[in-house]
Amino acid sequence: MGTVAVKALRTGHVGLNVTDLDRSLPFYLRVFGFEVQAEGQEEGRRWAFLGRDGRLVLTLWQQSDTPFPTRSAGLHHLSFQVESVDEVRAAEAVLRELDAGFAYDGVVPHGEGAASGGIFFTDPDGIRLEIYAPTGADTAPAPGGTAPTCGFF
Repeated sequence: MGTVAVKALRTGHVGLNVTDLDRSLPFYLRVFGFEVQAEGQEEGRRWAFLGRDGRLVLTLWQQSDTPFPTRSAGLHHLSFQVESVDEVRAAEAVLRELDAGFAYDGVVPHGEGAASGGIFFTDPDGIRLEIYAPTGADTAPAPGGTAPTCGFF
């Protein structure tokens, strides 16, 4: 059995189910600086397409009745890379103003001795998210020891 001959592959966008678009939309706009590219307001079929610089990044679909069940198979977490650990810390400050839940206290490395790392938090529906930088996070101890920090939270 052969493989598909796909030459250029990258993530197009990620779609997330939410329970309340009116609550989730301001969260994602403020934390990530997204712009609403399109939005559906029809009762029972509400959605929003979010992006930056004209590129679609995230879609929110109001079609869930309960928060995200982390014990079920599916999305583990959604990660966003920024250029510097200062940007990670700026996002952390916004998230603290929003009373977001954090898996760890502050910026942590991806593993013991790793330079990359960031913050791990949840959105209003309990969806696990990460904002990280490729360098600058090696000043704190890794909370998971030898296990990847982004793996078991």
